[in-house]
Amino acid sequence: MNKETLEAIILEQQEDFNELMASDFCARREEPLVNLESHLAQVIIGVRRSGKSTLCINVLRQAKVNCAYINFDDERLEDIRTEDLNTILECLYKFYGDFDHLFIDEIQNVDSWFLFVNRLLRRGMHVLITGSNAKLLSGELATHLTGRHINTELYPFSFLEFCNYKKYSVKHGTTKEKGLLQKAFDEYLHEGGFPELQKEPRKEEYIRTLVENILTNDIEKRYKIKYKAAFEQIAQHLLNIAPAKVNYKDLMTQFGLKSQHTAENYVQYLKNAYLICGLHKYSTKSKIRVRDVKAYVVDVALMNNRANAFAGENLGWRLETIIYIELLRRCEPDGCDVYYYENSTSEADFVVCQGKTVKQIIQVSYNISNTKTYNREIKGLLHASEVMGCDNLLLINMYDTKQVKVDTKTIKIVPAYAWLVE
Repeated sequence: MNKETLEAIILEQQEDFNELMASDFCARREEPLVNLESHLAQVIIGVRRSGKSTLCINVLRQAKVNCAYINFDDERLEDIRTEDLNTILECLYKFYGDFDHLFIDEIQNVDSWFLFVNRLLRRGMHVLITGSNAKLLSGELATHLTGRHINTELYPFSFLEFCNYKKYSVKHGTTKEKGLLQKAFDEYLHEGGFPELQKEPRKEEYIRTLVENILTNDIEKRYKIKYKAAFEQIAQHLLNIAPAKVNYKDLMTQFGLKSQHTAENYVQYLKNAYLICGLHKYSTKSKIRVRDVKAYVVDVALMNNRANAFAGENLGWRLETIIYIELLRRCEPDGCDVYYYENSTSEADFVVCQGKTVKQIIQVSYNISNTKTYNREIKGLLHASEVMGCDNLLLINMYDTKQVKVDTKTIKIVPAYAWLVE
């Protein structure tokens, strides 16, 4: 690509960047995890349109550092070559002057990008990177940057961020406050947390385009998918039935694939692009943790805002999905992992572990007013508690707040809207 064309693109992107730097965006919980003084590359990864770029803008604006910006999620840079990267750097210095921080958006779109980043790091540049493919970024970073990077995963708005964005109060002490927060949560339960979706009237079209871009640009082109129709059908199927256990043999048979391995690869690609998130079964045996996995959508907006989704209300599934994604947000900074537990007679939705230590066991149920449902959830908690030796037991539901004692065990019961804004 000739230098004149690159200069025109960078100059236009600089105007967009300056406009973004002057804008006011919702604060994100993950912002303190980004260290602009570090000499390690700061990598923000997550699903498309989750707000990775605006998080970086917030961090850069607050730090008031000398920064340059290049966005590779630009169709004019689709055919950029590795040898063009040095010319881009030269152009950046021309328009931004002497800078010591470089913000690179959607870097995975460039072949051999890691060599460029590694060279910048060796020269002492502070590098802030966003990307939408966990496998591509983490795999190449681990191979070529040899530990010189820190990853931060970003998901769409949490309920707390949703309330802050909408200017909703998160207080829930009085009857009025509880009612208003419940109303806000009901909205979040149906609409989800994609930032741009909050002001988008054509929600189905927005989600359709988003999913299509992820499937075609982030996966099919990247991994050179051979059976595109089958792959897209599997993707839509998992989005329709999530949360659900993944049976690779059934996927192979149902969608006419030639091997179970192909089905496993296709599901992994969806996870790499953060379209779905996997939850593994709790077990002391590694082969069981690896094999038995549930699929969750990264945001509940994907459950119904798609053509032919036939999702219906599915309020229980929505609530469970929201709690799981929130657990992922909270567990990453603490170095914790999340699993599900199941045996032949009972199950627990989530088990939070730090290393080998079980820190908390959580059940999620939309409505526990039915005695049979309530007893089933309590039984699952108590059984998991005995197996794992953990007495920190939590039941998240829609409305009830109380503590119950069963034998020597105390179970805390909280409404989701209160737990999510803690």
